[in-house]
Amino acid sequence: MIRKIVIAIVCFAAVGLNAQEGTASPYSYFGIGTLGANKTVENQMMGGIGMYTDSIHVNLQNPAAYGKLRLTAYTAGASYNNVVLKSATEKENNQIYNLDYLSLGFQIKKGFGIGLGLQRYTAVGYDVLSTTVNSNDAEVVNSYSGTGGLNKVYFSVGYELLKSLTIGVTANYNFGTIDSRRAQIIENVQLGVFDNRSAVISGYDVNFALNYTPQVTDKHTLYTSVRVNTQANLTSENTRRLGSFSASSNREIEASDVDLEAAGLKFSDLKIPAITTLGLGYGENKKWFLGAEYSFQKLSTFKNDFVTTGDFAYQDASIVAVGGYFIPDYSSFTSYFKRVTYRAGLRMEQTGMLVNNTEINNFGITFGLGLPLGSGAGGFSNVNLGFEVGKKGTTNADLIQENYFKVNIGLSLNDRWFVKSKIN
Repeated sequence: MIRKIVIAIVCFAAVGLNAQEGTASPYSYFGIGTLGANKTVENQMMGGIGMYTDSIHVNLQNPAAYGKLRLTAYTAGASYNNVVLKSATEKENNQIYNLDYLSLGFQIKKGFGIGLGLQRYTAVGYDVLSTTVNSNDAEVVNSYSGTGGLNKVYFSVGYELLKSLTIGVTANYNFGTIDSRRAQIIENVQLGVFDNRSAVISGYDVNFALNYTPQVTDKHTLYTSVRVNTQANLTSENTRRLGSFSASSNREIEASDVDLEAAGLKFSDLKIPAITTLGLGYGENKKWFLGAEYSFQKLSTFKNDFVTTGDFAYQDASIVAVGGYFIPDYSSFTSYFKRVTYRAGLRMEQTGMLVNNTEINNFGITFGLGLPLGSGAGGFSNVNLGFEVGKKGTTNADLIQENYFKVNIGLSLNDRWFVKSKIN
C-alpha cells in the first residue's frame, strides 16, 4: 500500500511542476483563463453531467460519490484538442495536449470514502494581433499574448447517511501564475512599447454535494443531485513592467517596474462567484442511464482590477447539459463489445462573457466508449475514450470563433484496500 501511495504522490508532484499551455483560446484573456475539464473522461462523455455515481469510479465534480465507493479507484485523464480559430477574414489551426487530472479515491469503511488529487483548473494561452490606422495614416500593430493558468489540489469526503442519501464536501487549494504582454508598434517609428504583467494567484474554495437516489422499481433508480461550488476567494500578487523595444530586432531598450503598491494594486482579491448545479436522471443500474443538469453562476459580480479590458463585461453564466450511457450486457462472457459502456451527451453554455456587446456561447456534442480491461466479466478497470465536437464564440462584431475537436483518454483502475487478512 505504501508503495502505491508514494507512486501517486510522485505523479501528483510531476504534474504540479509541469507548466502547460492548456488552451489556444483568445477568450482566455478574460478573468483567470478558460476553465479546464474539471471532470473525469467518463463524465465529459455524458455532456459533462456529474450526478451519476457508482461504486468503482471517481467523480471529480460530486464529492458525495465517495460515499458509494466500494473499491479503491485510481484515475488519470489526458486530452488532445484541435482548435480552428476563425475570424471574418482569416483562419488558424492549433493543437493542444494536456494532462488534465490525477486522482485517487478509496473506501475507509462502508458508506464512508475519501478522495484526493490534482487537476488543471484554468488555462491561459492566447496570441492575438490587431492592426489599425492612426490619425497620421500610419499603421499601428497591437499584439496581445498570455500564458499560464491555475491548478488545484483537492481533498474530498463522502458519506452515505441513508441507503439512498449521500452527502459530500471537497476542499480545494488553487494556485498558479498568469503572465500577459501587450506590445505596440507604429509604422516608421523605431521603438515599440510593451506592458508586461504577471499575477501569482492562490486561494481556497469548498464544494458541497447532496445526492438522493431512491429505488423506484426493482430495476430502476431516480437520480437527483444538488451541488454548490462556493465562492472562490483568491489573492493575486501582481507585478507590472513597462518599457520600449527595438521594432526591428525586438530587443528590449529600456524598462522599469511600476510601483503597484502606491496604486493599491500590488495585491488584489479575486472572488469567483458560486456555482449551483441541479441534476435529475433516471436509469437501470449497470444497463442504462439518462440525466440532465442545469448550472448557474452570478458571474456579473466578478471583476479583476489588475487586468484592464476594453469593450468587455461580465454577465450571469449558465450551462444546460444532457447525457447518459448504455451497456448491452455488463456480465457477458461471450462478447466483449456487449460489456463496453457507450456514452453520449451535449452541452449548451452561456459563458457570461460579453465582448463588443456580443454574448460568447459554447456548444458541444460528446460521445465515447468505456472499454473494460481484462477478458472476464468480473473486471472493473477500464480505459475511457471520448470525443467532443463544438463551437465557441462567433465571427460577428469582429470576434473570433473557435471550432474544436477534442479527444479524451482516461484510465480508471480498481483495487481493494483495507481488507483484513483471513487465515483458513
